[in-house]
Amino acid sequence: MSTTSVPFSARVRAASAGAHEAAESQRYVSALVAGDLDLAGYTDLVVQHRAIYAALESAGDHLRDDPLAGPFVDEALIRLPALEADLEHLVGADWAERTTPTPATVAYVERIREVCVDSPERFIAHHYTRYLGDLSGGLHIGRSVARNYGLADDSGVAFYQFDQIPRPKAYKDAYRARLDALPLSEAAATALLEEVLVAYRHNTAVFADLARHVPADPPAAAAAPSPGTETAA
Repeated sequence: MSTTSVPFSARVRAASAGAHEAAESQRYVSALVAGDLDLAGYTDLVVQHRAIYAALESAGDHLRDDPLAGPFVDEALIRLPALEADLEHLVGADWAERTTPTPATVAYVERIREVCVDSPERFIAHHYTRYLGDLSGGLHIGRSVARNYGLADDSGVAFYQFDQIPRPKAYKDAYRARLDALPLSEAAATALLEEVLVAYRHNTAVFADLARHVPADPPAAAAAPSPGTETAA
């Protein structure tokens, strides 16, 4: 079967299946969902997310009027205010002075800044990897974190709340339809597919950095969907 007969969103998911599995199988993710980390171990993930989404949403601001990337820039997805509210709750009003992104996160942010503003298709790759994941495995992560750490009323877990998206599955279906309708040359499609894999590698590296929070011998836990990455949901 030729690739042109396969919906582009299906090509993206198939091409990134192995990278997604590598991300979701990280020890940090399983420990987070199982509640095997202390609160600082979760808070450090929020610190990394804040840096990543600041870069991604800044790129989105530059691309709002771009014919290719603009339709993907949606206020309903914006996460930065929620992340900063979570950090204020978890760390305090001076969270910016008290927190530092890991080296893997710094590299991830640099990649977003390097390629996204001048390459709409690569921006879409990072956008897809983050936000569709947030609306898939990320929702499960949010529920687990809130339960495990007693974070009620969205305090500390606002990142996982999409008040403007009451039907995540319908939103994801519409998002994939936009992917399928993209007027991409084969070169641009290849660039987007390649960048999705780059995004997954950076995401996996962030989890590897955060594995320092995992206890030496945590209880066995089933692999969980990776927060912030696209899943088959």
